[in-house]
Amino acid sequence: MTTTIRYDRGADGIVTLTLDDPDQSANTMNRAYAASMSAVLDRLEAEREELTGVIVTSAKPTFFAGGDLPEMIRATRADAPALAELLGTIKRDLRRLETLGRPVVAAVNGSALGGGLEIALACHHRIALDAPDSRLGLPEVTLGLLPGAGGVTRTVRMLGLAGALTTVLLTGRRMRPADALATGIVDEVVATPTEMLDHARAWIAANPHPTQPWDRPDYRMPGGTPASRSLAAQLPAFPATLRKQLKGARLPAPEAILAAAVEGAQVDLETALTVETRHLIGLLTGQVAKNMIGAFFFDLKAVNGGAARPSGVDVPPVRRVAVLGAGMMGAGIAYACASAGLDVVVRDVSPEAAGRAREHAERLLARRVRKGRATEADARAVLARITTTDQVDALAGCDAVIEAVFEDPALKQAVFAEVLPVLAPGALIASNTSTLPITGLATGVDRPADFIGMHFFSPVDRMPLLEIVVGEQTGDAALARAFDLGRRIGKTPIVVNDGRGFFTSRVIGRFIDEAVGMVAEGVPAASVEQAALQAGYPTGPLALADEVSLTLIQRIRRQFEAASEEYLPLPAHRLVDELVDAYDRPGRAGGRGFYSYDDGTRGRLWPGLIDLATDAGRAVPFTDLQERMLFAEALDALRCLDEGVLRTETDANIGSIFGIGFPAWTGGVIRYVRQYAGGPAGFAARATELAERYGDRFTPPADLVDRLAARPAEPAVA
Repeated sequence: MTTTIRYDRGADGIVTLTLDDPDQSANTMNRAYAASMSAVLDRLEAEREELTGVIVTSAKPTFFAGGDLPEMIRATRADAPALAELLGTIKRDLRRLETLGRPVVAAVNGSALGGGLEIALACHHRIALDAPDSRLGLPEVTLGLLPGAGGVTRTVRMLGLAGALTTVLLTGRRMRPADALATGIVDEVVATPTEMLDHARAWIAANPHPTQPWDRPDYRMPGGTPASRSLAAQLPAFPATLRKQLKGARLPAPEAILAAAVEGAQVDLETALTVETRHLIGLLTGQVAKNMIGAFFFDLKAVNGGAARPSGVDVPPVRRVAVLGAGMMGAGIAYACASAGLDVVVRDVSPEAAGRAREHAERLLARRVRKGRATEADARAVLARITTTDQVDALAGCDAVIEAVFEDPALKQAVFAEVLPVLAPGALIASNTSTLPITGLATGVDRPADFIGMHFFSPVDRMPLLEIVVGEQTGDAALARAFDLGRRIGKTPIVVNDGRGFFTSRVIGRFIDEAVGMVAEGVPAASVEQAALQAGYPTGPLALADEVSLTLIQRIRRQFEAASEEYLPLPAHRLVDELVDAYDRPGRAGGRGFYSYDDGTRGRLWPGLIDLATDAGRAVPFTDLQERMLFAEALDALRCLDEGVLRTETDANIGSIFGIGFPAWTGGVIRYVRQYAGGPAGFAARATELAERYGDRFTPPADLVDRLAARPAEPAVA
């Protein structure tokens, strides 16, 4: 089997173990690693009397990437014994390493996430290189897993039960080296690789006989064990706090992490490692982890890797961006571009209006400086790249323009007509519209091949998704440039074809319509919100509707009603119209909508909703409330695939999670259909049942099962 660890012993008796899998760009905890580590430990133990210490480092840009996800996603219950054996081998060897009787130092030269950090935790001393992109942490919870190579067991013993759970295990936080030092999971941070190795050798010389804290006779767990009176009194609050953090959703990984941590804290280390293994295998062989690994590793890698970018299209990079409109979206786009090193010119109707973009950037940068994520010099450099103006000529030479003005086709075409003559030849022309068809907007420009939709999500500085919309005449060069620009500013770009609402706005509209419709039926508004949260949505649909603005929802629907013969009135439309027109409740921006607001802070649901509803909804089962929202989005996503709005399932899955908050545990909106109990056939049967109870909008495509069977799940897992 391939050797993934190089063994070099120096004249000083220090062995350097260099993690370097020759078959992969990053080291992972695969079977080749396990065999290599076993062989290395055999040799270390055989040569122990000749050794003065061990340094564990890596030849890769990253220290160690973590577990073997392609193998994990294929795990079934039949694989449980083999998985237990593999995990047992990995843990036994890390235990052999930390009890070798010689000082062992982890020289962490890059990111150490998951299994990589678990290797470092089994060393007596950890030194991290302060590389710009280096991150350390145990992010397994974000993949539906738990750290299974000792991560739960060792962090609990290092930081205490509460500290490990709240700062590392349940957050999945990826820390910069300085933050990892402050947390206590590394002991030193150094500036250069040479300094890192020099410090490692110096520590070995100064600590010839170290032991891990938990192996010392006087060890006491920080904060106490569950058997201690003080901690025992706090234990009942742990699951309640977790449930509150999850907003009532039942997610297997956080619950398993909590169980493994609490159970493991009550027993010796060897037994705790076994407890950890058993909980991990339960997750590995379950469906939720497969969903989340599929989305957050394989799908995300495919999208960010350019699966939707036209292949072989070489285009010049965008260097100077014009942003039209300095409202919330325009200011956010300008900040994202400037933060990525691009020069930005923001134009609005007056110098004061345009200046709001700079003020927005100043606020965000001040926050980053306060939190230590940027220096004052960094902030000044970003601000220096933002120019604000009310003059068209100031946009001269910009090689891309992104329009972010009011959602009115005539206004958008007017501002394009003003600025296009002064832009650089062949400049990329983009609209940030969230619903208006790109093909129609492109009729107002003389270069429709260069016209494309770039739909950002609010707030732009935090939302990772970019929905790129290809019009009927959009050329491959424009798509390639828009994709490259999106990646340059740190966005995850999905690519969809044109249509009113595209993919994200259209599908989230179904979610809101279904939820508001249930309130109109008489389902208590609080029950609707709780059903969504407990299904795994990050925000209740009524709170979301208020954020979007009920007046905007009404305007978009009326635009669709005027433009399409396919418009069908729904109970939700009547309720929104009453709230806006009869009761002047426009949403959060207006201080009142489904909720009441005090200085922008959300308060209680408006009691008057009860008077606007019928009584029919009070008997709707809670599961139906949840699945009506989930199925409304899933069925429309299937229609988007059928109509060609969606190009791939991968874009659907990533777009639904990162753009519109579809529950992460599903792995995305189309994967939800595939993984439903009974597969697509089970989904179709349940949709038919919902259609019989609640209306034809839930009727599934007649050939749904055959259609998905003919379309392999994407992306293929090697």
